[in-house]
Amino acid sequence: MENQPDILLQAKSITKKFGGVVALNDVNLDVHTGKVNVIVGENGAGKSTLMKILSGVYPDYEGKLLLNNEQVNFNNPKEAMQKGIAIIHQELNLIPYLSIAENIFLGREIQNAFGIIDSKQMNQKTKELLKRLDCNLNPKMLVSELRVGEQQLIEIAKALLEEAKIVIMDEPTSAISDTEVESLFKIIESLKKDNVSILYISHKLDELFLIADRFIGLRDGKTVGTIENVKEATKDDLIRLMVGRDIKNLYKKDVVSFGDEIFRVENISLPNPNNKANFLIKDINFSVKKGEVLGIFGLMGAGRTELLETLFGLHPKVMSGSVFIDNKAVKIKSVMDAVENGLGLVPEDRKEDGLVLQMEISKNVSMANVDEVVKNGFLNTKLEALLSKKYIESLKIKTPSEKQLSKNLSGGNQQKVVLSKWLATTPKILFLDEPTRGIDVNAKNEIYHLINNLAKDGLGIIVVSSELPEIMAISDRILVLSNSKISGEFNQENANEQVIMKAATS
Repeated sequence: MENQPDILLQAKSITKKFGGVVALNDVNLDVHTGKVNVIVGENGAGKSTLMKILSGVYPDYEGKLLLNNEQVNFNNPKEAMQKGIAIIHQELNLIPYLSIAENIFLGREIQNAFGIIDSKQMNQKTKELLKRLDCNLNPKMLVSELRVGEQQLIEIAKALLEEAKIVIMDEPTSAISDTEVESLFKIIESLKKDNVSILYISHKLDELFLIADRFIGLRDGKTVGTIENVKEATKDDLIRLMVGRDIKNLYKKDVVSFGDEIFRVENISLPNPNNKANFLIKDINFSVKKGEVLGIFGLMGAGRTELLETLFGLHPKVMSGSVFIDNKAVKIKSVMDAVENGLGLVPEDRKEDGLVLQMEISKNVSMANVDEVVKNGFLNTKLEALLSKKYIESLKIKTPSEKQLSKNLSGGNQQKVVLSKWLATTPKILFLDEPTRGIDVNAKNEIYHLINNLAKDGLGIIVVSSELPEIMAISDRILVLSNSKISGEFNQENANEQVIMKAATS
């Protein structure tokens, strides 16, 4: 392999505006060859916007890109791919009703000598790619049948197919299991040995120290510095680079006095639609008191999300078991029933299930509580604006106004809009499925305090998270799911990572 320059890609004086909002302001970036170049910054710092410029998603910007010291201009991602730049987006970019193989080979299908698509060869190559990720999914499965974490692996496989010289990974571990993260890191090490450059974004600070060769800080749309000596850097150094200050007193849960039982489930089960002899969740029993935060932890496939969906009325025809609210049996046969009984659900996938991205913040916030903003049969836009402004302020949503389209917000701010939507219904019990996925360390702290304050107000809160330190920090009590059943229960006094992980793998 020919020697490549130490700096493979340069971004010089990059500025990008969305209307009157400046997302990037005179950004400069060097991508070192064969290194993991980690980009850190709070939500809204401009990380994803910069990556989309580098990968051809946003062709309209000020400044210039140099690849191997030659200026390049990408009009679309395909042109960037042809130059050896592949991106794995934070928000998944797959077509749900095509198969895994068809998604991976979309736009680059393998054809036989007669110009006919060679599905057999595509399926075989897809199988080989997935094997590198320790993934045994059938290449013929539809993407719509996959969980979020499995879809993330398909995105990674798409980039691996490119054999790119620069691979951009935007939150690639946000929804995959610890085992899959280990596999990804092995793949990254293998790519480095082939002199591939990695641009990597993640809010999981602990994992960054395992793979980073250097850190580049973005803050308020500007580059603010680098850390080249990663071995001597600390988490505090990284936080200072991200936010420009020390974050003292990171979240520590307040002691909250519990009230009466507010929510109880008995013998909740959900059969597997593809194999009715098996169950996605089986014989689940637990209760939650007013003011209590119940954490639910489990590895991928344990049934965490399926449990929340079932309790929220998404599988009424096939689920079994009983639900009690305020000690009264209730029938939840639809999402409408769930909302009317005081339940709210912040879903795992905000893009697909939590928001209408083409709509304004104000309309997303009021969507689950239309009666609040409709008077005499007409939408009262003033009430709608007041409702959304209340949550923009209290949740510190970064936006020029409530009229901003939700698609133009950063991932973390989109998540805050989803939270606002359900808080606007004044729920009794709030289900939070991965509530801080893709949210930076400072915003996570804000969400943790919000959860704590909601508990103080008497809500019953159930939190699902794949981040074990998060579950331990915010929960009064922790249930562990394994193989679709509860395999352990712990309180703050007897919970530690070892016992919880042992229960999760039992």
